[in-house]
Amino acid sequence: MQPDINALSVFALVAEEKSFRAAAERMGVTRSAVSQTIRRLEETIGIALVSRTTRSVALTEAGKRLYANAAPALREMRGALEAVANLHGQARGKLTLAVSSIAESFLSGPLLAAFLEENPEVTLHVTVTDEEFDIVAEGFDAGVRLGEVIAQDMIAVAVSGEQRQLAVASPDYLERFGTPNHPSELASRRCIGWRRAANVAPYRWEFEEKGRAFSVAVADTVTTTDMALMIKLASAGAGISFGMEDSFRTSIARGELVPILQDFCPRFPGFFLYYPSRRNMAPKLRALVEHLRRVAG
Repeated sequence: MQPDINALSVFALVAEEKSFRAAAERMGVTRSAVSQTIRRLEETIGIALVSRTTRSVALTEAGKRLYANAAPALREMRGALEAVANLHGQARGKLTLAVSSIAESFLSGPLLAAFLEENPEVTLHVTVTDEEFDIVAEGFDAGVRLGEVIAQDMIAVAVSGEQRQLAVASPDYLERFGTPNHPSELASRRCIGWRRAANVAPYRWEFEEKGRAFSVAVADTVTTTDMALMIKLASAGAGISFGMEDSFRTSIARGELVPILQDFCPRFPGFFLYYPSRRNMAPKLRALVEHLRRVAG
């Protein structure tokens, strides 16, 4: 039994994409070519690796075990090949990033535009998501999150300064209903809250008083997964909202929103690019890390 490395690589792409079509698009081949490669691999091994239906693709128990064991080695091999292919220091290829939707400075445009200008042979695929998952298992080169939620075994590079969360409201709202003096008063106020997903409880608003951290479960008039909608509703006087200061900065500068309860809003470490420790870092990722360090410096 000697399955070739190419077949294992194709299988890993199918596992990551959960789709024959998406895997084929990444490789630039036909769907049938991917299907035939997987079929030959299964025949060589003698066991089904992928469960196919007309609407979905899922790994069998054997497929999950093979992917878990083979994927790390395949990533190491890809990194080694990319390093050899780029001995002259030219970064190239698709760089895949999973970025928090509230990483405003990273997603603002200029930082990534400058990186692409410096590295014309790199293409970026940025997935903006607040879902929590293993970036390695999902096939991403790196992620951007708040430092406090990044696993300890990851390498992290700062992409922002310190951050803080703010409660904000429109001048009209504050004129009509008054300004709360303490976060405990928020329980009786109209609030606009955020939730990571529809099936997840709304985010509890976090504050600090005399060095003691505490959270408040506000009675949300509106909850949404979209920060832009939160800002629009708060600016229109629909209630008090809460989020990253950077997200509100433009609206505050325009006078559309007013920060409140600032004495209870401490600063904390900001956003970091994070990635697994590898002996052979892909040149495309190394180029991004070096770019971020130059910008931060």
